[in-house]
Amino acid sequence: MTTINLSHLYTGQAKLKDLPQYLHKIKKMHTRGEDVIISGQAPVWLYLKIAHELHGIARSLTYNSPVTGEVIIFDHNPF
Repeated sequence: MTTINLSHLYTGQAKLKDLPQYLHKIKKMHTRGEDVIISGQAPVWLYLKIAHELHGIARSLTYNSPVTGEVIIFDHNPF
């Protein structure tokens, strides 16, 4: 399982023009077929793009925040 804090992808404020760099970092942070948890302060567009990028690569994706707790975005675990 890999936990990714999206606020660690950028310094200051996330910028849409830097999205390819963020996606490249995400791809290097996890192994295909594993469970991934995303958390941390980030704009909604970054969360959505990361979720889209990981779909079909990660086995499951969970969002975790102090407010909501864990929320399953998708789970392709056959069990």
